[in-house]
Amino acid sequence: MAAPGENLRINADRLWDTIMEMAKIGPGVAGGNNRQTLTDADGEGRHLFKRWCDEAGLELGVDKMGTMFARREGTDPEALPVYVGSHLDTQPTGGKYDGVLGVLSGLEVVRSLDDLGIRTKHPIVVTNWTNEEGARFAPAMVASGVFAGALTLDYAYSRKDPEGKTFGEELKRIGWQGDEEVGARKMHAYFEYHIEQGPILEAENKQIGVVTHCQGLWWLEFTLRGKEAHTGSTPMNMRVNAGLAMARIFEMVQKVALANQPGAVGGVGQVKFAPNSRNVLPGTVVFTVDIRSPDQAKLDGMRKTIETEAAKIAEELGVGCSVEAVGHFDPVTFDPTLVGRIRSAAEKLGYSHMNIISGAGHDACWAAKVAPATMVMCPCVDGLSHNEAENISKEWAEAGANVLFHAVVETAGIVE
Repeated sequence: MAAPGENLRINADRLWDTIMEMAKIGPGVAGGNNRQTLTDADGEGRHLFKRWCDEAGLELGVDKMGTMFARREGTDPEALPVYVGSHLDTQPTGGKYDGVLGVLSGLEVVRSLDDLGIRTKHPIVVTNWTNEEGARFAPAMVASGVFAGALTLDYAYSRKDPEGKTFGEELKRIGWQGDEEVGARKMHAYFEYHIEQGPILEAENKQIGVVTHCQGLWWLEFTLRGKEAHTGSTPMNMRVNAGLAMARIFEMVQKVALANQPGAVGGVGQVKFAPNSRNVLPGTVVFTVDIRSPDQAKLDGMRKTIETEAAKIAEELGVGCSVEAVGHFDPVTFDPTLVGRIRSAAEKLGYSHMNIISGAGHDACWAAKVAPATMVMCPCVDGLSHNEAENISKEWAEAGANVLFHAVVETAGIVE
């Protein structure tokens, strides 16, 4: 005999329509989105999400980091809630699905429960974490980091964007600074549904990624100081070239990552030259090295090697070198019981699936520090993300949302 809810499904059309409606806010220039955190577009997206939550009869709470918590009551007032969510903010040239899929699939879970007249013992809370991306204010996942106690509220409020505006000021400006103490909430469990942001699931022709681990990360911001000088009239042997030091460090980071295979990556995605003129050697170069691994020893060893070798390169060229860790979290092993529920739901629903390690950071990484947590992933076309061309199919979205639905409901407990 089928267990309660065995054949239940979410409303795939409604989920897809909701995602497309959110995508109208903060449109990009090439079909994606630019809804960076704490911008006017972010504020507009939050209001739309609030309206949907109000229509679903959810009670909305907002903490001092601006994170939104929409609660569907359970039948047991003493039972801790099951949390499910992700983020609505995007990269400057982001896609429609990164983060958004997880938040709106969480909303679809509670909508579907209402449609079906199902009550659960535990409350279910749909969550929109603030500033997951870290594109405007580094580090990434800052709100969940404060929630987990890894970062302080004052530190988060003091983060500055490229224009010098602080996180705290912008949170107040858009009107989404709540009164609730960050981290005061207690979780029974946390689930996050996300696009893979990599090519593995599509290449393996799998509908569901059962996420067992998340890579740890270091973001190391280097500042190199040389001497501004004319590129044409300064002899080669008399240059203090911060740009050359940067190039050699880039190559060194590549070698360090390759030397730590398998299970390690490293690279640079952001560089700032000053004065950034065609015929002036840079006086200052600032860039961030991003290294990741699910192996703690490898991750920390790579950091040590990169910092040591960068100092040597700079010294050889007479360039000043300083480094600051602007983002970090340790590798995460997700809760085996919840991972098992994701896997069982995929099997029960007949979806092809495989174990996978998340190569990107997610709010689930910090949530896992304070409660049992796990993730489910769906494929994305060509593994492309953080790009306006990011794409998934409606069928992929539906499959993962159905798996999420069953795992969340099993954890929250159906009341017959």
